[in-house]
Amino acid sequence: MDPQASLSVPLPSGRVHSSYAGDPLLWVSDEPVAVGLWPRLLAESPRSGWWPLLLDDFDRHMDRFLEAPTLTRFTSVTDHDPAELLARWWGTYTGSFDPEPGETGPDVTAPFGTDWPGTVPAAPLPQGAADGTAAECADLLVEFVSGQRLGLVRAPSGARALLACGWSGALNYDNDTAVFAAVVADWERRFGARVLGLGFDTLTLSVAAPPTDLDQALRVAAEHFAFCPDQILQGHAHRLRGYAGHLVDRPVWTFWWD
Repeated sequence: MDPQASLSVPLPSGRVHSSYAGDPLLWVSDEPVAVGLWPRLLAESPRSGWWPLLLDDFDRHMDRFLEAPTLTRFTSVTDHDPAELLARWWGTYTGSFDPEPGETGPDVTAPFGTDWPGTVPAAPLPQGAADGTAAECADLLVEFVSGQRLGLVRAPSGARALLACGWSGALNYDNDTAVFAAVVADWERRFGARVLGLGFDTLTLSVAAPPTDLDQALRVAAEHFAFCPDQILQGHAHRLRGYAGHLVDRPVWTFWWD
């Protein structure tokens, strides 16, 4: 598992990390990644087969990456229908609301309440727009978020990289990362999303076709609530409407699971 053998881009010093079961998972740089490297590796990814990741606080939470494949068994991305997953999760989380309006009442997900609005139709995207947006956003993250290490994973896409590197950030909700990867794969198709980086309980995506008005943003926000309810319930907005306002024209989506 030597990524440099497949790449024309020179890599900084780094090493392969294996799971506790001994399976190689990902290559990680020894030092924080430099601006400009992630986009070059993304451009080579279709040929090299290596997907680049920005890893947040890897040293501190390395065990969470390496032990997950030993403790869990992932299914395949293709085993799951992303629209069905989102609808089911929405029903589960809104079904636990108190009947009266309040911090955990139906007003949290107004204007939809407990009614699932359905997924947002795919947006038309110019060729190369998704990768171009990803490259720009990755460089901005490297520039303004210090200490991120470069990870390389054998995977044909960011969604598949979540499984290949053994990520289990949403473990408190489901220990099968494939269900979350299936939704991310669908967002890759519908919104031109790309996986930029991971933390032990975080996920960062670039988005080439974010919602352009509040009505569309509300429906996207409903998908985010189903995918990661902590994003709204424990975030700054606490309400779907407030959260949706921050999604309009926003090219980066971040998720955090408690």
